[in-house]
Amino acid sequence: YQRWASTFNLKQAAQALNLYTEHGFSSPEELDAAVSAAFAAVHDSSAKLKPIETALKEKKELRRQIIIYRDTKAVREGLAAQKTPKARAAYRQEHETDLLRSEAAVRFFKANGITKLPTIKRLTEEIEALLSEKNAGYNEYHDRKREADELLTVKRNIDQVLHGAPSQRRDEHDR
Repeated sequence: YQRWASTFNLKQAAQALNLYTEHGFSSPEELDAAVSAAFAAVHDSSAKLKPIETALKEKKELRRQIIIYRDTKAVREGLAAQKTPKARAAYRQEHETDLLRSEAAVRFFKANGITKLPTIKRLTEEIEALLSEKNAGYNEYHDRKREADELLTVKRNIDQVLHGAPSQRRDEHDR
């Protein structure tokens, strides 16, 4: 096991030195700055995704409420068609669940200041556009994360070679 561990550690150190020179670093300080910049880029990518995810969630909820409202239209019309208060009360009791769902949808629209309902087709197109934007953002985020992790690994290996101790840098970046 010791021979394998020694060989593995030497290979890791050699790989780190190769990456160190490939990236054009001439000092450990440049590597530190690159690691910090890479993690800042990861955080920026993550911050760009938050508003997209929020908008996507809101659009999906709006679409859900519109579908509920549309599906309960016949029940609302049936209630309005009842002539006497006794008939309306009986109809309301019979269709209570659908009427409650419809009223909840109306409250949602009022709470969000929606006076004219968009079409389901248009909302679906907007959701699809947001999904493609989100997926592109996640691809960028994962690429930046992979690059930052690679630089951090190089930094740890270089620190191990230079100082004989592992770097505590990851703890600083994970906070």
